[in-house]
Amino acid sequence: MERVACDPVSSPEMEFLPSEIEYVSYGGEHHLPLIMSLVDDELSEPYSIFTYRYFVYLWPNLTFLAFHRGKCVGTVVCKMGEHRNTFRGYIAMLVVIKPYRGKGIATELVTRSIHVMMESGCEEVTLEAEVTNKGALALYGRLGFIRAKRLFRYYLNGVDAFRLKLMFPRPEVPLPLLPNRSETNYTISESQTGYSA
Repeated sequence: MERVACDPVSSPEMEFLPSEIEYVSYGGEHHLPLIMSLVDDELSEPYSIFTYRYFVYLWPNLTFLAFHRGKCVGTVVCKMGEHRNTFRGYIAMLVVIKPYRGKGIATELVTRSIHVMMESGCEEVTLEAEVTNKGALALYGRLGFIRAKRLFRYYLNGVDAFRLKLMFPRPEVPLPLLPNRSETNYTISESQTGYSA
């Protein structure tokens, strides 16, 4: 589903400090038109208002917006849940408008959502990106995503997609220490087995 607009092409006249970008979590219905406008303008896949509401109402903590001087310049929309015995996150939409691309905004938006997913217990994060979207593939590659599968004619425009996956390291669980064999008596008595010889 995920379409990413994040080509590293930036307008030379668009100069700003990274500290000028304000990142906020989804704050309610007033943010929905901003998200819809960005996605509709920048991505080729059409989404209905129901799709947007599905994501932002169920997982508002996984939707982030980027603002520059009050103007919304980027957003990421995600979800998480059980999938085939794995608790995983999913990046559904990522957009940064053209003059702001290549400035680290998409990286920051995705990183924020990944942190929430990790803290919530996700074991992995997945998404789909067009095979022709070099900017998105480079971005996710830098973040550690691997190309797990190619999906032929995945999008409505007939373009193939890569399913990208980021696996989180499993927490190390210490194994119980076993006693040394030479120090242990392995004789099992009849009372332990319930059988008599």
